[in-house]
Amino acid sequence: VQLQASGGGLVQAGESLTLSCAASGSIGVINVMGWYRQAPGKQREQVAVITGDGRPIVSDSVKGRFTISSNSTKNTVYLEMNNLKVEDTAVYTCLLVPRIGLDSWGQGTLVTVSS
Repeated sequence: VQLQASGGGLVQAGESLTLSCAASGSIGVINVMGWYRQAPGKQREQVAVITGDGRPIVSDSVKGRFTISSNSTKNTVYLEMNNLKVEDTAVYTCLLVPRIGLDSWGQGTLVTVSS
């Protein structure tokens, strides 16, 4: 399974970005797919994931600002990030957890929010 993430960049606080992660290869049935992030000097944390039946699970730290959605036909998940804050600065990495098999991680995309 290959995960191709895109959409990161440099924005100012209050602005928006949308990340996308497209899965390809022998995917099978997806159990969970979504986003983690790791800020400098901090541990990796779950941002938002979406279950195979379409149920979003969003971290309290971004709830109300970030929205996760998916396009099952394209095996793609999107993370719409609104009202970005400086503390959202991190490397965002996509994860796919199949029902059977090993988890797959994407290459990470950097989101930098300036004040």
